[in-house]
Amino acid sequence: MAPTPDSSTPSSTTPTPLTLKPGTAWSDAWRRARTAAPEAFQDDRVLNLWAGRWHKDGRALPATSPIDGTPIAGPPRLDAPTAQQGVRASLDQHRAWRHIPLPERRARVGATLDALTEHRELLALLLVWEIGKPWRLARADVDRAIDGVRWYVDNIDTMLEDRTPLPGPVSNIASWNYPMSVLVHAMLVQALAGNAVIAKTPTDGGVACLTLAAALAVREGIPVTLVSGSGGELSEALVRSPEIGCVSFVGGRDTGARIATAVADLGKRHILEQEGLNTWGVWNFTDWDALSSVIPKLFDYGKQRCTAYPRFVVQRTLFDQFLAAYLPAVRSVRTGHPLAVEHPEDALPALDFGPLINAAKAKELGDQVVEAIDRGAVPLHRAPLTEARFLPGQDTSAYFPPVTLLSPPPSSPLFHAEPFGPVDTIVLVDTEAELLAAMNASNGALVATLSTDDPETYDRLAPQIRAFKVGRGQPRSRGDREELFGGFGASWHGAFVGGELLVRAVTEGPAGERAPGNFPAYQLIP
Repeated sequence: MAPTPDSSTPSSTTPTPLTLKPGTAWSDAWRRARTAAPEAFQDDRVLNLWAGRWHKDGRALPATSPIDGTPIAGPPRLDAPTAQQGVRASLDQHRAWRHIPLPERRARVGATLDALTEHRELLALLLVWEIGKPWRLARADVDRAIDGVRWYVDNIDTMLEDRTPLPGPVSNIASWNYPMSVLVHAMLVQALAGNAVIAKTPTDGGVACLTLAAALAVREGIPVTLVSGSGGELSEALVRSPEIGCVSFVGGRDTGARIATAVADLGKRHILEQEGLNTWGVWNFTDWDALSSVIPKLFDYGKQRCTAYPRFVVQRTLFDQFLAAYLPAVRSVRTGHPLAVEHPEDALPALDFGPLINAAKAKELGDQVVEAIDRGAVPLHRAPLTEARFLPGQDTSAYFPPVTLLSPPPSSPLFHAEPFGPVDTIVLVDTEAELLAAMNASNGALVATLSTDDPETYDRLAPQIRAFKVGRGQPRSRGDREELFGGFGASWHGAFVGGELLVRAVTEGPAGERAPGNFPAYQLIP
């Protein structure tokens, strides 16, 4: 019997050429999306949603899938005046929606979740093609959005006691990597709390998935606006407009810093989640089996997420033992075409990651690695792309296999910034002071982990690590449901979220209330 695609059984025979799993082509996903929401998909393009209607406006840009260069639907980019019309219309929706009784809002959001559940597989397949997520992770993104919002539907009553919606709609600008579990999740909770919501589709991917999710929400009466366009052109409308009640941003530090300046000048409510160099420290540690088992999981989605761990800070005297645990684990990481199978009846492959978001990102990372090595970094591991799973003759320009570098030079971006790709860097230290300095290299992070055998050592060092969440020997995540989330230093500006804090961030409470968060005038830790 022929092995399944995930089998590690050795074979001396020529491997069976891979083929696209039947029913998973982009044309199949597009046809199903048009059938599910014909009002939002027209011919070969998606529409913009504003003033409660779908509009065939904006300049539709060509786009290709990072998986194999297949042409897919691109974002229909609006101009600034049209976006401003959408913002004004959203304010009208907001003024009506904020007076809808909570039981009805809960019922409409619940009906939206039922519709998302019905189309779960299609939403996940769109994510696979648009942003290159492997099937397992794409379905997890959809499921986390649905399950997370259901928790709010069940618990919203107590969270809204003595609270009212904001004066205007919430404007959401998010990166492409988690369209459902971050962006759609936030939008539905914001609407449940009594706000109309506006979202800009990420330029790099996710427009079809978000369009389908928005169409399902609008059918249930949720006041959603979904528009496409360049951040620079639409920022005046989506960030600075007086109609906007709150700006919620997830993305890089450069764009986040510009938005932070704008909202600070206007005194506007804001939630700005930004990148940081999340680090994993190893100090006086011996449980190498535990560390080895978690290494492959850290490569989920090619480390293209805000809570990825791209930096290991290792006690020099433990480096040989660290490498003995790390290298076999990183060599087991699997990448390739997310929809390629040996036989039509095979399950989709359980990959750790597929392509990066586009070929330009893969080239950028490759150039950074070459430059870092030229300036003194030591390459410890460079996986060959030939070992990845691909269709015969497919475009592989967006794929980048794992790389590990020792001692990146301070002049390299890989020394101080998150690579947002499968590149690990290792820094060796000799003292606890050096350990903390190296773990705090990026002026704040979202998560960090310290692996140490001694609980007292962890209790003493963890509070000095500038990350919102610090784990002991285990990775930390953004979290779901009641778990809070935020960041220290330059990794976060504005109100913290998660649990009841997400609702507090998009509602008004008693006069003089100070929201937990990282603000120019104060930092309040919940």
